Amino acid sequence: MTSSTSTLEKFLKTRKLTKQLCEPLEIEDFVVQPVEFVSPPKWHLGHTTWFFEEFILKKHQQNYQIFDEQFAYVFNSYYESVGEKVIRTHRGNLSRPTVSRIYEYRNYVTNAIERFFNENEISEALEEVLEIGIHHEMQHQELLLTDIKYILGNNPLLPQYKENFNENKIEKHPHKWLTLAEGVYEIGKPDDGEFSYDNEKGRHKVYLNEFFISNKLVTNAEYLEFMNASGYQDVLLWHAEAWDWINAEKIKAPAYWYLIDGCWHQYTLSGLQPLTPEAPLAHISYYEAFAFAQWKDMRLPTEAEWEIAQEKFDWGQRWEWTESAYAPYPNYKKPEGALGEYNGKFMVNQKVLRGGSVATSPEHTRYTYRNFFHANLRWQFTGIRLAK
Repeated sequence: MTSSTSTLEKFLKTRKLTKQLCEPLEIEDFVVQPVEFVSPPKWHLGHTTWFFEEFILKKHQQNYQIFDEQFAYVFNSYYESVGEKVIRTHRGNLSRPTVSRIYEYRNYVTNAIERFFNENEISEALEEVLEIGIHHEMQHQELLLTDIKYILGNNPLLPQYKENFNENKIEKHPHKWLTLAEGVYEIGKPDDGEFSYDNEKGRHKVYLNEFFISNKLVTNAEYLEFMNASGYQDVLLWHAEAWDWINAEKIKAPAYWYLIDGCWHQYTLSGLQPLTPEAPLAHISYYEAFAFAQWKDMRLPTEAEWEIAQEKFDWGQRWEWTESAYAPYPNYKKPEGALGEYNGKFMVNQKVLRGGSVATSPEHTRYTYRNFFHANLRWQFTGIRLAK
């Protein structure tokens, strides 16, 4: 079959957006890596390009001329079966290749993909790889924004990324508890032909007891009540591992909160601002989400509860921590080859998050999407929806 025009257009649109996200940056911003889990912006530009070169052009275009033989080593991330790579902690040491050289690489591969898909008969399987690559780049667009926020938000000058970036949209509807009846439900991605990752597939039945779930996210004001009630000092609210973490790391507030002259402020992508009490809470760990829920004498929803209830509330502002461990669905089978490393090998010691965020790229949110992070991480736009 010939590649559908819409898929190729989506590819070109996605590539363009990645470049646009980097336009507010100064050249010095592109190489910074403050901590291991944050990658320099220019690494994201190179890695997303390497994905298309490695999994499509090198394998399927006859006589393809690799842009630079060293780039596979520099821009591979975690694909052990593909070859050697620069270890994650050293990505910020790469002053070379330069940003301009990486943009040359992006243009080279983008043009090569466009020509290849326009000039050849493309199998359904290969078009699926292109679709995976598009959504992989969308994931990295979100990581770009959150990594940029970490880089700038941990700079003592707290510089602004973009003046009109609004990450604190207030939910104005009245709060209420939604009731979901006891019963057997189905979760997982339906077989409807729309894109999904392998970890979402395998629609299956789950039994749920009756439960109640909030139609609104927890706000900054509500979390501040927890802080003022000495929530961070009450050992009975915390998992043992979490208690060790907050004391070792001296955690006393969500990430990007700054107490200035007795008033709380929050660093946002549009700069440092007084804390907006009504805005949805962001940048907290699972540890903190669990402790807050304990303090409220409530709990976090499971991912099955969240998926069944999601049509009754708005979502997409924050990645919402759930009480579910990241594990395979029944009958899960990871794909063959290197793409099988995409999700399956991370199904240990992580929690599932649902919903998307203000940094998630357009067309990349869906109610079956299973995000996952370690319990202590909070540089993403993570928040809380309570259940009971």
